Amino acid sequence: MRFKWIGINGLDKVVLRDPRGSTAEVYLYGAHVTSWKNDHGEELLFVSSKAIFKPPKAIRGGIPICFPQFGNHGSLEQHGFARNRFWSIDTDPPPFPTNSKSFIDLILKPSEEDMQKWPHSYEFRLRVALGTGGDLMLTSRIRNTNADGKPFTFTFAYHTYFSVSDISEVRVECLETLDYLDNLQNKERFTEQGDALTFESEVDKIYLSTPTKIAILDHEKKRTFVLRKDGLPDAVVWNPWDKKAKTMADFGDDEYKHMLCVEAAVVEKPITLKPGEEWKGRLELSAVPSSYCSGQLDPQKVLQSS
Repeated sequence: MRFKWIGINGLDKVVLRDPRGSTAEVYLYGAHVTSWKNDHGEELLFVSSKAIFKPPKAIRGGIPICFPQFGNHGSLEQHGFARNRFWSIDTDPPPFPTNSKSFIDLILKPSEEDMQKWPHSYEFRLRVALGTGGDLMLTSRIRNTNADGKPFTFTFAYHTYFSVSDISEVRVECLETLDYLDNLQNKERFTEQGDALTFESEVDKIYLSTPTKIAILDHEKKRTFVLRKDGLPDAVVWNPWDKKAKTMADFGDDEYKHMLCVEAAVVEKPITLKPGEEWKGRLELSAVPSSYCSGQLDPQKVLQSS
């Protein structure tokens, strides 16, 4: 089930609702998921109280789409331009297998302005869907439609902001022992140590060749987020902490305590598409109660059962 509404500042949005009461909110500006609530009405995504819902500014929080460039890995604006464009509802999408009855198909094609910045023709199709259990699914399909025979290359991320109770009570499992690029140290390459990621200061890391499942454990809320991803080998972990938070006009000084970005991405090895070729990247998010073992959260039961 879906409804079209007028959102903040008159921007169009679509609200998805599953029969059990879970909801998701998608703005056509940026194809931006700004809300995902479980069947108890609890908000699972973080959006800053200072977020600016006004073009050309990107919305701070939710799930921004980073395309055709992640971060400053290229010559374009930070995180590319897809998150700053008005998308259209795709009324005639190609065949797409789904078991969800609550979804929206969106499409983005380049404008003349975009072609001046990034001279390539493409079709970017995005499906946002709610599963019957309240899982949130995003599937991106990007096709090279260049008529001049030229390939193009891009990086990509679902820049997901998760809502957490207290960042000091959060652990991220399944990234231990992996190599990462540290954006706070000129993208130098390191290997992660320890049993799990915990947070005591600013972090901005790109983990490489990551598993298809990652768990975020919120000790205080007794909740585990599980990310399942396909076609997205990297994972970005980001929290600005206090000093950087105070320099961000669209972010509250203390809001870093209640958010964590874990982003399914393609960064280290960019995707290259020849004309007619298509790439697909899929993300599925679940929020489940955490189990306890010796006073600690035990995500393995969650991961092994899915």
